[in-house]
Amino acid sequence: MATVKGDVHDIGKNIVGVVLGCNNYNVVDLGVMVSAEKILQTAIDEKADVIGLSGLITPSLDEMVHVAKEMERRGFKLPLLIGGATTSKIHTAVKIAPNYSGEVIHVLDASRSVPVVSNLLNEDKNVKEKFAKEIKNEYEKLRVNHLKRNEEKNYLTLEKARANNLKTDWNKINLIKPETLGVTVLKNYPLESLRKYIDWTPFFLTWEIKGKYPAVFENKKYGTEAKKLYDEANKLLDKIISEKLLQANGIFGLFPANTIGLDDIEIYTDDTRQGVRRVLHTLRSQTPKSDGLPNLALADFIAPKESGKKDYIGAFAVTAGIGIEPIIEKYEKEHDDYNSIMVKALADRLAEAFAEYLHELVRKKYWAYSPEEEFSNEELIKESYKGIRPAPGYPAQPDHTEKKIIFDLLDVEKNSGIKLTENLAMYPAASVSGLFFAHPQSKYFNVGKIGKDQVLDYHRRKGMSLEEVEKWLGPILNYDV
Repeated sequence: MATVKGDVHDIGKNIVGVVLGCNNYNVVDLGVMVSAEKILQTAIDEKADVIGLSGLITPSLDEMVHVAKEMERRGFKLPLLIGGATTSKIHTAVKIAPNYSGEVIHVLDASRSVPVVSNLLNEDKNVKEKFAKEIKNEYEKLRVNHLKRNEEKNYLTLEKARANNLKTDWNKINLIKPETLGVTVLKNYPLESLRKYIDWTPFFLTWEIKGKYPAVFENKKYGTEAKKLYDEANKLLDKIISEKLLQANGIFGLFPANTIGLDDIEIYTDDTRQGVRRVLHTLRSQTPKSDGLPNLALADFIAPKESGKKDYIGAFAVTAGIGIEPIIEKYEKEHDDYNSIMVKALADRLAEAFAEYLHELVRKKYWAYSPEEEFSNEELIKESYKGIRPAPGYPAQPDHTEKKIIFDLLDVEKNSGIKLTENLAMYPAASVSGLFFAHPQSKYFNVGKIGKDQVLDYHRRKGMSLEEVEKWLGPILNYDV
């Protein structure tokens, strides 16, 4: 098993490895950022029965396709298992499986890995062949239905989508100038300050326990185990905080900004707005909407340059993963998979808590557009406040390459220790980056599939080749490349 090249997320893969190991399977975990060559050569050297690929970020989907093609080219016959947060059964069926003549199966979570592997490796040839045939037939149906749906769906032209943008009367919006313009660095931030901002619900999902915190403790099926897990997590968190085992670093910037040409955002060098520091590029939904609903792009939440209004935008990056490697190495040397996974899960939660806490600080103090707000942690988790912090690579801006602009703007690597991999994953994995918008109607949304007209427009605006744009936006194209 391996997390593919350019990707650093492996908690889910680690859990799959533990579950398979507990069922007497010998698992060779190659770790993160593993090339196709190393994966396949190790499979040969170890005489593997199955290959498993994992990944979180969308470019990992392309890397999985590449591995499948290499397996076909080199004549492999081993089953290929696909897993990870951005993977899906439909993507596996449509994009990966057609490139490899062997079995290709999407595994939704760790609990499904054992029955899938046991069927694939069953000594009874009939059981194995029946299972493989059922999967192939199911995936063929998925491909046919996917093609039909795409043919039936009518997308708006970019021109029509732009005409249906969010309409704001900028004369009625109170645009607040930030109290602190420019870049602010928060090095070695106290972990104790972040603890109360932790959203524990995703922590339980990491361990495949479904249910909202704290109601999950009342679940008849796994409430007792959830409480035990929570108590042990907090015990380890006490140790991490008291012994300063992890370091949290953050950086953010608040800048003068205006939208140009509907879909791009100019960030200025200072509030005279004479010099352009960087340009952010946004994508617009082209899916037909019900009456009255706009086709959104993030640029809709910033005042247009021609309005004459002075607007502002924020950018940030935080991590709680500095120093995590020695801790993981120690647990792995002790064959303590449980605590190795636990420390990664806690670092992820602390990073998300840092992003939540930083956003509150920005709203109340640094930008101060909402200085009087008072929300409980539950209300923060529900995002009851004004403003959003969307991240590149997520539904409202699916393009990971915009991350590079944030990193350049803030000099993130120098100021925080967070690096970008070749596929633009953040390392350490327990890191979060994104933008701050203060518009009262700003909200999270899904760009969805986009058309060739927008892709051509986007490649011209970004100055990237069409081929490169199509590569990065592959999962959201409404046409085949």
